Amino acid sequence: MLLRFATEAARHLEAWEVIDYASAGKPDAPSGTSRELAERLASVRAPASGLPVEQTLGSPEARGATVAGTQVHSLRLPSFTVSTETIFAADGERLSIRHDAGESAAPYVAGTLLAIRALPGRVGVTRGLDQLLSDSSQATLT
Repeated sequence: MLLRFATEAARHLEAWEVIDYASAGKPDAPSGTSRELAERLASVRAPASGLPVEQTLGSPEARGATVAGTQVHSLRLPSFTVSTETIFAADGERLSIRHDAGESAAPYVAGTLLAIRALPGRVGVTRGLDQLLSDSSQATLT
């Protein structure tokens, strides 16, 4: 749902950045979810930017990594499992869309089971649980 709702918001709000939260021991940065999100947002359009990252005074790395035109910031701290947040902005308004996995990766089990059940008869690569949900009106996450 994060991917779908963020893609829709990108059609209406001109600027955004992504924050990728995970446990202190997660070795990859940004997460695959955050990369996929940035690529999906790029399919809508490039975000508006005020000051280009390369013109940042001080440490440009503090502005995060540019992934498919979107700035992505990866936090790795204790007490996080996996969370992804997109912050959209336009003059005078902000919208945050965030998914938190909670205390464990258990919320991903339902999506994994849905993907396994959808496998028979599929050809090629399907990226994103949202694609499976839109392909089947009977798809549920239980």
